Amino acid sequence: MKKLTVLFLLFCVSTFSQKKLDLSYYLPTDVTYNKNIPTPKSVIGHEVGEWHITHDKLVEYMKTLAKASNRITIEDRGKTYEGRPLLLLTITSPGNQQQIEEIRKNHIKATNDSSIDVSNQPIVVYQGFSIHGNEASGSNAALAAAYYLAAAEGSKIDELLKNTVILFDPSLNPDGLQRFAYWANTNKANNINPDPNDREYHEVWPGGRTNHYWFDMNRDWLPVQLPESKARIASFHKWLPNILTDHHEMGTNSTFFFQPGIPSRTNPLTPQMNQDLTKEIAGYHAKAFDKIGSTYYSEESFDDFYYGKGSTFPDINGSIGILFEQGSSRGHAQESENGILTFPFTIRNQFTAALSTLEAAKNMRTKIKKYQQDFYKNSRNSGENKAIVFGDEKDAAKTNHLAEVLKRHQIKIHELKTDFSSNGKKFKKGYSYVVPMNQKNQRLVKAMFDVRKTFKDSLFYDVSAWTFNHAFGVDFADNISLSKAGKEVTKLKEKVREVSNKSSVGYLFPWNEYYTPKALNTILERGLRAKVAMKQFKNDGNSYDYGTIFIPAQNQKLNGTELFQFLEKIAQENHIEMKGVSTGLNEGIDLGSRNFRAIKQPKVAMLVGNGITSYDAGEIWHLLDQRFDMKLTKLDMSYATRVDLSRYTTIIVPNSYSIDSRLETKLKTWVKNGGVLIGYRNAVSWLSNKKFINVKFNKTKIDTVENVSFENRSLQSGAQVIGGAIFEAKIDRSHPVNFGYKNDKIALFRNTRQFIQPNKKSYNNPIQYTNNPLLSGYISKENLKELKNTVPFVVQRLGAGRVIVFTDNTNFRAFWYGTNKLLMNAIFFGKLM
Repeated sequence: MKKLTVLFLLFCVSTFSQKKLDLSYYLPTDVTYNKNIPTPKSVIGHEVGEWHITHDKLVEYMKTLAKASNRITIEDRGKTYEGRPLLLLTITSPGNQQQIEEIRKNHIKATNDSSIDVSNQPIVVYQGFSIHGNEASGSNAALAAAYYLAAAEGSKIDELLKNTVILFDPSLNPDGLQRFAYWANTNKANNINPDPNDREYHEVWPGGRTNHYWFDMNRDWLPVQLPESKARIASFHKWLPNILTDHHEMGTNSTFFFQPGIPSRTNPLTPQMNQDLTKEIAGYHAKAFDKIGSTYYSEESFDDFYYGKGSTFPDINGSIGILFEQGSSRGHAQESENGILTFPFTIRNQFTAALSTLEAAKNMRTKIKKYQQDFYKNSRNSGENKAIVFGDEKDAAKTNHLAEVLKRHQIKIHELKTDFSSNGKKFKKGYSYVVPMNQKNQRLVKAMFDVRKTFKDSLFYDVSAWTFNHAFGVDFADNISLSKAGKEVTKLKEKVREVSNKSSVGYLFPWNEYYTPKALNTILERGLRAKVAMKQFKNDGNSYDYGTIFIPAQNQKLNGTELFQFLEKIAQENHIEMKGVSTGLNEGIDLGSRNFRAIKQPKVAMLVGNGITSYDAGEIWHLLDQRFDMKLTKLDMSYATRVDLSRYTTIIVPNSYSIDSRLETKLKTWVKNGGVLIGYRNAVSWLSNKKFINVKFNKTKIDTVENVSFENRSLQSGAQVIGGAIFEAKIDRSHPVNFGYKNDKIALFRNTRQFIQPNKKSYNNPIQYTNNPLLSGYISKENLKELKNTVPFVVQRLGAGRVIVFTDNTNFRAFWYGTNKLLMNAIFFGKLM
């Protein structure tokens, strides 16, 4: 019977492949098409769905279409890390194109004035495709959708374009799309093979889902740390679209999903009317899918909780975000529970959803635009006459990076008028910003700094907390009088720093500022000697903390003048302040003390490839490469056993479950010979099991809920997942892992259930969760009980080397600036721990 089924499936796909694929498979037949508008095939050389579209061909077609159609204008908003253009097409009627800027201004004006009549204004729809590069049916459907919008003729399309401005983003992730198209196309056979075991359906690590640095682009709408995100967020706020669609794919055995998602998993800050309108729009999708005979579902999975996703971010900005998830062929055709799932079929479904969205937008235009008006009206009316303030009196750079995020979201911020203290935290002018709550985007502000510990549901599709002051590691106070606010900040400026004066003794700089690791690395790369203070001291009346860096003036490769000029350049580039000292005699340890320990130039490698979580590895690569200009050698697991490890001082093992036994032996020998091995998250268990490190874990008990039905069995185990929450730990600032931190508490992001028992000797617990650690997010009562007073960091000797482990991700999604320095301290000061 099984053989007959397989033969039938093969017959189906063979029949489909023999059938001539034509653009008419996708297009509606109730309109005519302008023959002067080039079809995709006439430009890219193949029919839509015959091959996976490469990004270069997608760009070529979009540019050709824009030249041929007076309905389309196109802009290049920047470049990806790999230099690919970030295109946006604006599609509307020729008449609207002639006054497009006036339409945009009137649209924005209506969001600021609820008395404006919007019944005669076009609705704005942002359509975004394939933010995950290997969910390619979206960007391939963009070919057909763009052609339809440019070429279709008749009263129906004329009415649509007259009443709609479409912001058309054909590829939200160009680098990932290109990577996946290459894989799918190079593994395609002439006789399409739907066997899921075929190589075509099994990408090599890291796959095409992510961007160049292996980031999930669909988690960066709120943090806005990556170039692709910066471009689309600028477009979003420039236009404030009424609807934004986000085209994805899911498992091959699935059908098609459109929102709303599970109602109990909607963020409480999202208005109910948003969900009501989403459900009304869903009726248009259902009607369109019924017409072509495709099955679908809604309200059974996914959620609208984390505002960093493309389908949820619009919901806190007066728009309606809609997620589409298409069962994926992951290539050109694949066996599924629903028969052979062909690539063209997935494209047609995405195309259908794109058009049904536009149909809903046209018919619901006034209602949806009025909703947006009311959203901002209610937002302004509920804005308290108060403010929040954030900052770090010793780290202007980190504070500025948080301010940058707010500015990208067009949130108004002000300088601090004068220094003040609140709840024991000092807010210093020039190192802090004030955010008034009586502003248009105050709901977005609340969402960014939201603290939430109780939830309707215990299951989350993504993280349950992202509180930005904790993520950036800055001091924070709310309910502050607006009298604290100085003038509004229209443009952020980096602080100008320099070396105070030339010295014949040496130079000192504290380790507090965010970019001190970059500065130190540049100094060491130049072959200069540097030391780190293991204790606090005073020099010439100035206090210096643990981790202060000392650059001696003598016995260097540069003479006195050259050294001064070089360090001045370093100080300016990294926005740090250095002081040339006149004496080595201090209060406390003197500059010649053995408590100033020599620092060696780190040579860092990281394991990548099968068995390593690409997200975690990419975050580390991005941090060192983009933020700190440090070289990182990526050692693939496939050949790491053949590499001479002695050339590296530090090797990082990102989240992983197991490593080849030969590599295990080689790593252990390398550590014993003096190397520093840094393991993250689940690598901790592996390192413990393989006797690299000796730790004991608390084991959680699953929630003891009685009478759980078969239907709800997954909810019981799902409630024990820590999908992403924020916890408080106390720190010993004298320990090298904590150098550069000014407070005795730190906020850590956690998404694992690795609970390490503390060491009996307190000084071996430099970072330890408090007795009441939950700061924000969801954790079950069982997990919280086990987490209390455990340690997220351990360092132990192994021979002449060190093994360092972190149970938590210190580099999460590039916006956890507040804990980045923990990794950098492990890299620079690991041998001192």
